[in-house]
Amino acid sequence: MRIEAVDFFYLAMPEVTTAADGSQDAALVRVAAGGLTGWGECEAAPLPSIAAFVCPMSHGACRPVGAAVLGARLDGPADVAAIAARIAQDSMDLLQAAHTWSGVEMALWDLLGKARQEPVWRLLGHARSEPKLPYASLLFGDTPEATLERGRAARAAGFAAVKFGWGPIGRGAAAADADQFAAAREGVGADARLMIDTGQIFSEDVEAAAARLPALVAARAHWFEEPFAGHAYEAYAALAARSPVGLAGGEAAHNIAMARHLMDYGRVRFIQIDTGRIGGIGPAKAVADLARARGVTFVNHSFTTHLALSASLQPFAGHAEACICEYPAAPSALARAMVRTPLAFDAAGMLRAPEAPGLGVELATDALRPFLVEAEIRVGGRTLYRTPAL
Repeated sequence: MRIEAVDFFYLAMPEVTTAADGSQDAALVRVAAGGLTGWGECEAAPLPSIAAFVCPMSHGACRPVGAAVLGARLDGPADVAAIAARIAQDSMDLLQAAHTWSGVEMALWDLLGKARQEPVWRLLGHARSEPKLPYASLLFGDTPEATLERGRAARAAGFAAVKFGWGPIGRGAAAADADQFAAAREGVGADARLMIDTGQIFSEDVEAAAARLPALVAARAHWFEEPFAGHAYEAYAALAARSPVGLAGGEAAHNIAMARHLMDYGRVRFIQIDTGRIGGIGPAKAVADLARARGVTFVNHSFTTHLALSASLQPFAGHAEACICEYPAAPSALARAMVRTPLAFDAAGMLRAPEAPGLGVELATDALRPFLVEAEIRVGGRTLYRTPAL
């Protein structure tokens, strides 16, 4: 079969704020081929992602993503990889290409799974979908008291692992952060896994990040996530040599090499990959396999919808040793509306990649229509994009 159509939908909450909540808008992708439909989601700003698919060619190495996708054959995983290779060559100077392609690639896997009546994880070569311990992914409160209550609420909701991130961390003194870490630990209880995410706040400042280590140790943090910019491998390595808490990172990787460098040079113990950024499910699976060979724990990055969550579980579904997964615990109304039936925990509180064909989730298109942002891209009097019917 051939790829007949690729449609993008710009979805957003009525008000988008500066909070570090990536679920406030979404770039949803629909792919049609062989009478079937697949769905994907870019983890990126919707409008530039759409523009990267339709924009006029600048030169031979800066072509729109759509040029490599529309009309291409889609009969198996090798075809997805072939399209990815063409985009890497023909769109190398279009820096949004990786984010745009990620959502399209995800949709292609969803479509292939439906065509073969197999879950994506099985198409990737996994024999079974192993259970993962979901951790509630939350933002720090503005005050330690607010963080404490969020931790208590997560435990009351049944989570045995909780991650707090961003918020005021790193914007003031180390002592203020220590109060936040202590509140997080008190909120989740002594027996829960607690992870701390500082959202790249220290850029490349190793000493500033190291000043937080005593408080992280005192709070018994399971990992110290994204202290630095995603490409600051030297800073990661320097802190890793001093930190008794394992470092985590990788969500900023938009290709396999960036993830590999963070493991080999940055010395992270946990590699966190977002299928909506790295180029899709295929590259994420490659990183999961590289991590397994290195003794690094692969973790999905997923802070938005259950479409993205399912896609993020596929690459490491069969890796029993990679037994923890991110779970968006406080998503926006838009994110909650994305699928008809959210992924559910089993009786033991564990989460698995779905057994149903494709990504195993059904889009709730009717519930998404109120969030649809009408958009149009015109160049030289010609309409390159207009919001399609959802």
